[in-house]
Amino acid sequence: VVETLFMLLTEQGLLLVTAKMLQHLDNVIDIMICSSVVSSLSFLCTIAADRYITIFYALRYHSIMTTQRAVAIIAVVWLTSITSSSLFIVYHTDNAVIACLVTFFGVTLVFTAVLYLHMFILAHVHSRRIMALHKSRRQATSMKGAITLTILLGVFIICWGPFFLHLILILICPTNPYCKCYFSHFNLFLILIICNS
Repeated sequence: VVETLFMLLTEQGLLLVTAKMLQHLDNVIDIMICSSVVSSLSFLCTIAADRYITIFYALRYHSIMTTQRAVAIIAVVWLTSITSSSLFIVYHTDNAVIACLVTFFGVTLVFTAVLYLHMFILAHVHSRRIMALHKSRRQATSMKGAITLTILLGVFIICWGPFFLHLILILICPTNPYCKCYFSHFNLFLILIICNS
């Protein structure tokens, strides 16, 4: 929104900016976008960890996850996201930055998948124990868990995958015509990320 506002004001001649000011503004907006991406992935991991603690440490949850810890986690995620994003934008021409982002996505995906899979397995074991009472209920519970797990991870991969495939293709084939065709859909990939949020 900020970027669009500045573009409209500049195009209409209501805001006069020098090339250097425009470059600084572009960097600030890029840092904001990158911070949003990194923090979104981080918060998806944080939510998965919170759900995991809720299930596996239900009786101690309120002593583990206090308000102060929650605020501290939120602050750390945002500070880390802004700091790393600032470094990413400063060194954006270095392929190591793109490799870091792709690695971060992979770690996030694996971490989230492992936590949700472990929670699903626990739910499946519990439903087996209730099998003696209601056999059909066990199957329904297992199916609901499997569907929920598939939806969570499926939506995550569908929404974030194209963006990170874009980054991988930048590393692998930046000049290939097929890759360039894929690159032209960058705005769609950002829209998918926003949809996941």
